[in-house]
Amino acid sequence: MLYKKKLPMFIFLLPGLVLMFLFLYLPFGENIMDSLYDLQFLVKVPGQELHFIGIENYEKLLMDERFRTALINTFKLMGFTVVFQVGIALLLAIFVSFLKRGHNFFRTVYFFPIVISSTAIGLIFKLFYYYNGGMLNQLLEMLGLEPVNWLSPEYAFTMISIPVIWSYVGFYFVIFLTGINEVPEELYDASKVDGCLAWQQVYYIILPLMKNVISTCLVLAVTGAVKVFDLPWAIAPKGAPQGKTHFLGTFLYEQTFNIGNIDYGSAIAFVIVLIGLLVAQIINRMFNRLLKEEDSL
Repeated sequence: MLYKKKLPMFIFLLPGLVLMFLFLYLPFGENIMDSLYDLQFLVKVPGQELHFIGIENYEKLLMDERFRTALINTFKLMGFTVVFQVGIALLLAIFVSFLKRGHNFFRTVYFFPIVISSTAIGLIFKLFYYYNGGMLNQLLEMLGLEPVNWLSPEYAFTMISIPVIWSYVGFYFVIFLTGINEVPEELYDASKVDGCLAWQQVYYIILPLMKNVISTCLVLAVTGAVKVFDLPWAIAPKGAPQGKTHFLGTFLYEQTFNIGNIDYGSAIAFVIVLIGLLVAQIINRMFNRLLKEEDSL
């Protein structure tokens, strides 16, 4: 009966749809058009004739070694976020759920990095990684070991990935813990009567009932890895060293605002959106198939 009259519902939805069209879909369409033209200036001059170049920017992407490096780094970061960011958050949420007290304390402690600006976190970790006077090298010197250049090509990607993963573990921890707390207590009581151990409760009760929550967190994690920018840029601007730590987001920013390749940056932006949509669809289809298989059983 609440939704029997559709007109009020559409009236309330209309402002949001208009804003999304103006500030999301319309700019995205403009971005696609910009990637097909040779743009020399960020602001289009009235009356200026733009040179249509078709898919030349996308062909250039296939031949650009720095873009391939950024793409590989992005997919590697996706893997790290799935295994460590979401995985660690899920484990922490499961452990905390078995505690009798202290839920709010752990929520506050683990969620605290989300409150801090990503740029501030990047600058803090950059201070940790300094070769001369950095905290990590000070600890090595106290142990009688040689200092390490943590932002060298050998270590830079790992050193940047660590704060990226750490900073959002608490975000997914809160989501998982909330989902676990929604599991009916009667299921735990029945499992205890049947003699289930704690790990059996996790495997047979928590994980099956949390599949929708896990799917949502995985989509958020991989799409976040696709568009990550601020924290890596604060630690290693311009993909230093030698562009080896570029991600798609940092490479897009460098090409668009530092070099001025507006059309090339538009092509990179379209690829970022496309990859995010494809990965999200793959994850959703995988979990939907698992849910359908369970329902059939």
